[in-house]
Amino acid sequence: MSRAAEPIADWEGFDFETRQVHAGSYEDRNSGLRVPPIALSAGYVFDDFDDGVARFAGRSHWEGAASTSRGEVDAFTGSEPAPVYSRQGNPTNNVAEERLASLEGGAVAVAVSSGQAAISSALFALAGHGDHIVSTASIYGGTRILFGRSFARFGIEVDYVWDAEDDAEWERAIRPETKAIYTESIPNPRNDITDLRRIAEVAARHRLPLVVDNTVGTPALIRPFEHGANIVVHSTTKFLTGHGAAVGGAVVDGGNFDWAAAETAGRSFPLVTRAPRPGLASMLDRYGRGAYARAVRESVVNDIGPSLSPFNGFLLHQGMETLSLRMDRHVESSQRIAAWLEEQPEVESVDYAGLPSSPLHALAQRDYAARTGSVFGVTVRGGREGARAFFDGLRLFSRMTGIGDTRSMVLHPASSTHASFAPELNERLGITEGLLRLSVGLESADDLIADLRGGLDRVAAR
Repeated sequence: MSRAAEPIADWEGFDFETRQVHAGSYEDRNSGLRVPPIALSAGYVFDDFDDGVARFAGRSHWEGAASTSRGEVDAFTGSEPAPVYSRQGNPTNNVAEERLASLEGGAVAVAVSSGQAAISSALFALAGHGDHIVSTASIYGGTRILFGRSFARFGIEVDYVWDAEDDAEWERAIRPETKAIYTESIPNPRNDITDLRRIAEVAARHRLPLVVDNTVGTPALIRPFEHGANIVVHSTTKFLTGHGAAVGGAVVDGGNFDWAAAETAGRSFPLVTRAPRPGLASMLDRYGRGAYARAVRESVVNDIGPSLSPFNGFLLHQGMETLSLRMDRHVESSQRIAAWLEEQPEVESVDYAGLPSSPLHALAQRDYAARTGSVFGVTVRGGREGARAFFDGLRLFSRMTGIGDTRSMVLHPASSTHASFAPELNERLGITEGLLRLSVGLESADDLIADLRGGLDRVAAR
């Protein structure tokens, strides 16, 4: 009798919808569980004294039950490093990491405890005290606060480029000590999408890695590596997990940045290109395409400790199984709602690049298939008091911070995410008193429109 065919382990070449269900997954060898179990263990048993020595030197083979195609293969041993402690990695989180790397088209992903931890871990692996980062101006308010407060305290300076089309502005911003360019694919809250190809050209010209926050876009809508990015970060709390139940983040290494050439050109990235301790080769020599991810895991996440809970890692890889289905619904409803809002007399403007009226619509069609997510801004008449009336008049939209949930949400950026910024900065960013951020969920679009009409009725009644 012939034996049953072996299950598929390598998902390369399969369609996105198949990989979002299967990539990184494995059948548990202990009890035949089809869904990978939650590995609630802080540590891992060493085989013997010498195995402990080898693991701490990164020279011991991974013998765990999880898939072993995560990309972090040691060139000298031909195997993945065996685990030491769950601060560095966990079998449950490995499933989510491999799945996300596959969906983004990257080499290796590293799961962390939040989106802010992902941004910090990604950039701390590149920059240290005295170094410099250049960012596009339109980014999430919390990221601006992170850069202006914590990064500044650690001696990392961040400057902003307002016009990404202006070569002279880029030239003025980039310095010898610059270590990365940072941007968002679909900026939050105004949906003023980014021309990633254009920024990637600037980054490549200056031998700088391009780091892209793809939280709002997700790989279901845009894959930044296909447009020249080198590193992608996510708040997995949002669309990837999808249900607002688990905080998490991730850093994805595209495996496409030439670290050696950058070093030769004077851009130093010591965590990647230099030996971590005597007797060990550099991450680049040992891990090749996965070198940067390994540096993030060993030299940042391990040291600072923003590891992801295995329970949240489980919710993450479960959430990704339905990503494309959910994003289709999010976008379909958002397109309809944005078009409806644009026609209402109480609305001054709608910031949604997917609308034909948007000045960014041509870019949206070229790179995003006009599917620019479900987080966008709407400005109502009456400034702050108009926004208050609209905000308080909603019953189905949840009044709360957060985006990317199954539930629709509304927030007033000027009094929340951007409240600490100078009025002049908010004005330049387009954060007016009448602007509200909508995150469109999975409810009926008809019901959401009816709820928005109720809020606008309060604006009209003022």
